[in-house]
Amino acid sequence: MNEHIARTEKQLGAILRRARKTAGLTQGLLGEQIHLRQGTVSRLEAGEPAVRLHTLIQVLAALKLELVIRPRSEGSVADIEGLF
Repeated sequence: MNEHIARTEKQLGAILRRARKTAGLTQGLLGEQIHLRQGTVSRLEAGEPAVRLHTLIQVLAALKLELVIRPRSEGSVADIEGLF
């Protein structure tokens, strides 16, 4: 999977949804792997802001992804949206 930039909860959710589908997992199967309800995975993929950081880290690990923090690029949110 290539690198992706997420600046909003919805962008992050879209990235996670693509990664899950690429891995051939349903929301339910992903949730079972890390002891989360399917609804929790759905809310994360929908970009709902009330998801706990611990839950995000669990999902990233299950999808073999990692969070990288770097200085913000100068692209606008509209430019980033165009990548999706």
